[in-house]
Amino acid sequence: MSGIEVRNLSKRYGSLTAVDDLSFTVRPGAVTAFLGPNGAGKTTTMRMMIDHVAPTSGSATIGGRRYRDLPRPTTVVGAVFDTASFHPQHSARDHLRIYAAMGGHPDGRVDHLLSLLGLAGAAGRRTGGYSTGMRQRLNLATALLGDPRVLLLDEPGNGLDPEGLAWLRSFLRELAGEGRTILVSSHVLSEVQQAADDVVVIGRGRLLAAGSLRDLPGTAQDVLVRTPDATELCPILAREAHRVDATGPEDLRVRGLDPARVAGLAAAHGLRVHGLTTEDRSLEELFLDLTGERTHT
Repeated sequence: MSGIEVRNLSKRYGSLTAVDDLSFTVRPGAVTAFLGPNGAGKTTTMRMMIDHVAPTSGSATIGGRRYRDLPRPTTVVGAVFDTASFHPQHSARDHLRIYAAMGGHPDGRVDHLLSLLGLAGAAGRRTGGYSTGMRQRLNLATALLGDPRVLLLDEPGNGLDPEGLAWLRSFLRELAGEGRTILVSSHVLSEVQQAADDVVVIGRGRLLAAGSLRDLPGTAQDVLVRTPDATELCPILAREAHRVDATGPEDLRVRGLDPARVAGLAAAHGLRVHGLTTEDRSLEELFLDLTGERTHT
């Protein structure tokens, strides 16, 4: 099984540091979301993984080997980048046959992938007339020609409608279930939260957080407190909690304490609590906390 190991990876363009001493792993059998604001270094990092960009220092290996050292790299790694393009006069079938021949892959993969990616009905049409969503599906088909165990996907959901996004989410989950290693960058955080097992978040080329989506600091549940003593209870909770916000005259949102601890602190100070509930935090909230950026889902 082929995982991805990024170790102390850096890329500088003169005085500009695009990627700064970045280290993380991407495990097989999981969908890993690669997140960061525009310009954070996500695409540069992914391109360094497949030798499209030479690192200034550090390394990125796949199954313990650099991409350039893989005997038949397209049978190990498939990559989709948002800037991928096709000859506008070629049909989807022609495009895939050309790439299959270049990679030494069996021609039978072409029709199989056209069907799998929902393009069989448009296989003979020129790609110049394809919608953005159809082009994204053809990108995926191209990356899968060698039946690779590792997929690097840069914004694969761009141009997909809600039905297409639901299909993509299911498709990625199925591929991960086969034991493949999937690294996908996306700005559609609500969609990523439904598809991803793990998350890597970077900002200004540096690692901000990495790990299981469920276990990342800041993704735990918030505690919603209903209390007529909110003014008195707020500073008491704030001494131990990561954050306490007043959301109404009698309502507090507490981050970093469990309900039992909130209730215990209130009781210890003789303060009333009329309600305690929990609420899952969204990936968007974590992203904003880590990066300080604004994004849209």
